[in-house]
Amino acid sequence: MDNIKKREIAVGAIFLLVGIGYLYLTSAIPRKQFIDAAFVPYVLAITMCLLGVLQIREAYKLAGAKQSGKQDVADYRTVWKTLGLIVAYAALLESVGFPLMTVVYLFAQFIVLTPGDKKVSYPLYGAIAVTTSIVVYLTFRHAFDMLLPVGLLSAFIE
Repeated sequence: MDNIKKREIAVGAIFLLVGIGYLYLTSAIPRKQFIDAAFVPYVLAITMCLLGVLQIREAYKLAGAKQSGKQDVADYRTVWKTLGLIVAYAALLESVGFPLMTVVYLFAQFIVLTPGDKKVSYPLYGAIAVTTSIVVYLTFRHAFDMLLPVGLLSAFIE
């Protein structure tokens, strides 16, 4: 087993173990209804477990791909750009507000994740970012009755 496969399996195992631990800790939160204070932690824990299992599965596929001559090259510049966007999103979320920051973040992230050989579709990315931001904001505000920061839009949003 080569080092890359071992590292990928270790990452998957860590995600799985942390997810199981988080799921165990989340089970201590008292439940009142389906969507309550424990809902998001349960979703996060289950997602972490699922990601761990998928990571381990992909690590085993990676070994087969390497034997057949396929090589996957990591793009660290994209990783750093994504990390920068996440930090900026978190730093500006309160002052600028969820709706605007989500639109800006998603639009920029779509551009960052567009492969170099593909054309960037600004209208499509903008439409998806705006629609997603509106749907998520309205869902949290009206379905979950949770307030998200509105920031600069406070004069226009209730």
